[in-house]
Amino acid sequence: MAMKDHQEEVIESASETLHRIFGGDNSGLGSQMADENSRYEALQQAVFTKPKRTRLIAVANQKGGVGKTTSTVNLAAAMAQFGAQVLVIDMDPQGNASTALGVPHASGDPSTYDVLEGRSSIEDVISVCPDFPTLDVVPASIDLSGAELEVADLPNRNTLLKEALEQYLRQSDKHYDYVFIDCPPSLGLLVINAMCAVTEMLIPIQAEYYALEGLGQLINTIGLVQDHFNPVLLVSTMLVTMFDRRTLLSREVYNEVKGHYPNIVLDTTIPRSVKISEAPSFSQSVISYDPRGLGAIAYGEAALEIAGRSQNVLDALDSRRK
Repeated sequence: MAMKDHQEEVIESASETLHRIFGGDNSGLGSQMADENSRYEALQQAVFTKPKRTRLIAVANQKGGVGKTTSTVNLAAAMAQFGAQVLVIDMDPQGNASTALGVPHASGDPSTYDVLEGRSSIEDVISVCPDFPTLDVVPASIDLSGAELEVADLPNRNTLLKEALEQYLRQSDKHYDYVFIDCPPSLGLLVINAMCAVTEMLIPIQAEYYALEGLGQLINTIGLVQDHFNPVLLVSTMLVTMFDRRTLLSREVYNEVKGHYPNIVLDTTIPRSVKISEAPSFSQSVISYDPRGLGAIAYGEAALEIAGRSQNVLDALDSRRK
């Protein structure tokens, strides 16, 4: 009896399988699935570099519905998944970041409200995100909406968060790679506190016709904070969200924003995604809710890009301090 030649089995990856099946399909579901899988596998192999010192980043845009809180929680979760130690401070009375990260924040619960009022330290109110052990959260509740009026007459009203954060970072036995502050969609005292407490601003911009409307006002407010309270403050990052690569409008908005701010707009864009919108209703980030989906992949890529720019940003901050 003739013996069959032994052939070595070739095990292909999911991405290779999809490319083999849908190889000729340059549009549609097959191509999208193959692209998602190859990007997901590339993320798993990526090297995430931690910054040499803590990066303090406020995420702000007074225009609502641009993906501000969504970007805060998912960038933080992606970085924690890559192994970074991350702190998220929720400064929005709606508490949406706290919801998405699975942290209790009912009225009366210890929160940023107590920190700003001086009743509690950050250490007293901090919680750990149940999905990521290296992601800590300072929650916000609706109680925070009263803080702006209650602290308005204090001489240090603009630096209450800065003082509390500096004290916590000095005393904590944890070294944080990133601190993200999620701001409310306004330009009031809570946002000023956030801008005074950080060294960087991250601005999410929706890929819509009115994307740049109001951006000038935000940049002007940042300039005023730089002039009067925080001269080191730097707009380090802009992230285009709700991007639909099928539409000419999304591409035009991206190109316009990139043209205005070529050095700070990320190459990565965040797509419109049902999973991104669904995740908070399960008290999760999209990183844990749908880790192989396009939304999680995009935020993972954005997190890597932000991390890859760390040294340039830190150098720019050092030059501002001189």
